[in-house]
Amino acid sequence: MTKINDSKVTVEPVNSPVSQVVTALKDFKWVDLTHTFGPDSPRFPSFAKPKFKTIFTHADGFFVKEYTFPGQFGTHIDPPIHFDAHQDKYVEDLDLKELVLPLIVIDRSAAVTKSADASLSVADIKAWEAKHGKIPANSFVALRTDWGKRWPSQEKFENLDAKGQAHYPGWDLDALKFIYEQRHVTANGHETFDTDTAVNQEDGLVGEYYVLSHGHYQVELLDNLDLVPATGAYIFISVPKAEKAPGFPVRAFAVVPDAK
Repeated sequence: MTKINDSKVTVEPVNSPVSQVVTALKDFKWVDLTHTFGPDSPRFPSFAKPKFKTIFTHADGFFVKEYTFPGQFGTHIDPPIHFDAHQDKYVEDLDLKELVLPLIVIDRSAAVTKSADASLSVADIKAWEAKHGKIPANSFVALRTDWGKRWPSQEKFENLDAKGQAHYPGWDLDALKFIYEQRHVTANGHETFDTDTAVNQEDGLVGEYYVLSHGHYQVELLDNLDLVPATGAYIFISVPKAEKAPGFPVRAFAVVPDAK
């Protein structure tokens, strides 16, 4: 509404349903699920080192940097086209409402402290459901391993043994099939480079291929999952709309049902 006060005209904010929702959301705790990344940040071993180059300074009138990095860098999103040539879904094709989902966090961090090769099984999921309830359809399931605490060390993320074999946790293929085929979730995420455990990649990234070839997306290299409850939070994923991008860094965060 417009309010006239002497010579001044002011516009008062409209108490719209959207403003009420946003105001209510800001009263909750927000958790950043995204790593800050730079040229020395952990990267998939096959990728070249990124470049962050200053091309204009304030002496030129403005400060600008040029960035050279692969789409799958930092906390990033993988759309279906990333692994399956028969899929036609790029980052730009993801519906906005697909990027705001109920967030389910399954904690396997204790198992990972005992073995870096630990994976999430169907039995683990059923044990989680016995405690927290059935995983809801159309949700985002995140695997917490606390691997994200190894950031920003490339060495700690790869975790190579004396023979050069990497060791880091991941998902069982059957566990992925369970959450998608039995629980009908929308997407999944994790804290590591890959969906699959490092030691179970003899036949390729079969878990990641399964997710993407069935039209789903995933977010890799998540952070701060230890600050999010098992249920009750929502994940929000913001990503640039790069043309025909088979992956891109994101800013993901969770709104947690706790007072800020």
